[in-house]
Amino acid sequence: MPGPVLVPILGDQLTPTLASLAGRTPADTVLLMMEVAEETTYVRHHKAKIALILSAMRHFAAEMRDAGWQVDYVALEDAGNTGSFAGEIARAATRHGASAVQMVEPGEYRVMQDLRALQADSPVPMRILPDDRFICSLPEFYSWAAGRRELRMEFFYRQMRQETGLLMDDGEPTGGQWNYDRDNRAPPPRQLDAPAPPRFTPDAITAEVIAMVERLFPGHFGDLAAFGWPVTAQQAEEAATAFMTQRLPHFGTWQDAMLHGEDALFHSLLSTSLNCGLLDPLDLCRRAEAEYRAGRAPLNAVEGFIRQIIGWREFIRGMYWLKMPAMRDANWFGAELPLPDFYWTGETDMRCMADCVRSTRDNAHAHHIQRLMVLGNFALIAGVRPQELEDWFLVVYADAYEWVELPNVAAMALFADGGTLASKPYAASGNYINKMSDYCGACRYDVQQKTGPDACPFNPLYWHFMARNRDKLEPNRRIGRVYATWDRMSEGRRADTLASAQAVLDALVPAAPGWARAP
Repeated sequence: MPGPVLVPILGDQLTPTLASLAGRTPADTVLLMMEVAEETTYVRHHKAKIALILSAMRHFAAEMRDAGWQVDYVALEDAGNTGSFAGEIARAATRHGASAVQMVEPGEYRVMQDLRALQADSPVPMRILPDDRFICSLPEFYSWAAGRRELRMEFFYRQMRQETGLLMDDGEPTGGQWNYDRDNRAPPPRQLDAPAPPRFTPDAITAEVIAMVERLFPGHFGDLAAFGWPVTAQQAEEAATAFMTQRLPHFGTWQDAMLHGEDALFHSLLSTSLNCGLLDPLDLCRRAEAEYRAGRAPLNAVEGFIRQIIGWREFIRGMYWLKMPAMRDANWFGAELPLPDFYWTGETDMRCMADCVRSTRDNAHAHHIQRLMVLGNFALIAGVRPQELEDWFLVVYADAYEWVELPNVAAMALFADGGTLASKPYAASGNYINKMSDYCGACRYDVQQKTGPDACPFNPLYWHFMARNRDKLEPNRRIGRVYATWDRMSEGRRADTLASAQAVLDALVPAAPGWARAP
């Protein structure tokens, strides 16, 4: 009698309808779940990120056992744990006398390379199946991308709308437009009374994981005091319902707004649950559309939310696999500045930066405009080496897996790929931050000053970035026109601007080694 089929389930595959379980029964299958040192330390992840994934894994294992499945769960501190996926799959295949191994493809290129090597040497057949939890398969994305001169999310998004039928009426986009982004850029008033998202008190399983993380990873970035992320599908559903009913109606208008000390505003905070498999992306989109159809949420909010998922999330995943491994090494501007220390410590007089790092440290979260237009923008205009910022983003956010983090940082925030993904670098002076936030009013720096020691550092750094990269950026039809403004400045003003920027750069303290990766 042949042995069981071994089905490894990774920490971002916590979905009972996983493709590797299709057609399988508890009688002929062993599920393998693995906590391995390699995944907790290949970068020194935020403590809350490690706690979230390990707690969610342990809860999922318990649920699958309750459903009748045999689950072989290898805990991080178990004797004999090899510390790697490949090592644990090989051990389990031998332990159970497996007749075959069947699993869903991993989300990260690095892990796929390891599993392909294991597959080549495996003494039993090993199948690696496509991940059908994404709405657009990788072959479909490659087909869409083939032969296109420019790969732009907007056109991919329109195709996804047509294929899913989301916000479509008789073959046309609901409301007559594909994109309502222009309605989603309102600057914040002095106060936005956003309902607080639900936070989930750690149960015994989560408390045990938190204690273990504090003990095993004391030097990792981040705080666990406020941990309250959903760690089960039921909790994730509760969080999704709260968003749909309480915050979605105002999400669109204020999605780019930033307020000091307000870490969630009207954002969904569902990406952690989406990215580890606790929520279904298409289901979320349909639920959001239902809120619009029922008259409970406006079109601009619902369209913006749906675009983030079937547009941006799916597009980013396709671009990651299309462009790896070259994307990881991309550095089109030749930026070589070390990551500044304040990205880890938050010790800076720039109020916007300090608040974004605080939220990141406390919550393992910052919303997309804080990531792009504050944290990413500063690194772009200062000239931070892409790989250092990429590592930082991968470490600090609970929703960060390389497939979603790397394209957003390398290609979107830093334009390190030279425009394969984005049509222009998202470089901005302090004026943008002042318009979209309340950060500047109480800042030690003056956003109205363009040069000198009291000027907002974003102001001279913006022009320093544009000046030093003129040969690359002036031909860009979306940004090249700003050089007319630079050329109209007097020679003295340009010199003062560049000198002020250089003073900012000279004062930056590089981060100590060992924050992101073990020295």
